[in-house]
Amino acid sequence: MARTSTFALSNVTAPFVMAIADKGYARALMEDRHLRDGLNVHDGQVAHKAVADALDLPYMPASKP
Repeated sequence: MARTSTFALSNVTAPFVMAIADKGYARALMEDRHLRDGLNVHDGQVAHKAVADALDLPYMPASKP
C-alpha cells in the first residue's frame, strides 16, 4: 500500500511542481486557484484563513501578496 500511495501522491502533486517550475511561484499561484488555496504562509504573512484563525494571527489573502 505504501508504494501505491506514493505513486498517487506523486501523480497529484507533479502538475503543481511543474507549474511552479515553468511559471515561477507568483504567476503559478495567480493562475491556479487550487495551488493558491494550498498556500499557508507567504513573505511572513499567513495566507490561509483557517491557519490565521487557529494561531490568532492576521490574515493576508494570497491574492494580495
